[in-house]
Amino acid sequence: MSFSANHCPAGPEVQLDAEARGPSRRFWPAIIRIAILEAVLLLALAGAVVGYLNWSSDVAFAEFLSASQTPAAGSSPRPAKGHCERGA
Repeated sequence: MSFSANHCPAGPEVQLDAEARGPSRRFWPAIIRIAILEAVLLLALAGAVVGYLNWSSDVAFAEFLSASQTPAAGSSPRPAKGHCERGA
């Protein structure tokens, strides 16, 4: 019975163990890159949504202000009282 045979495995078992550990070490950087890319895309999308909401709010507020302003005295779209336009 050899002492070194029990503690130092040789042959295909050692290579199989090294190959089993190799891919798991290689795919962590890929996961980290994907997570960073997702975070950047999420921040860009959130910025676009906030920008759109800010723009549409400004447009709606300007429309509200223009609708609430009283027209000038000479530019009333309604005809004066007593005058009625009739077609022939």
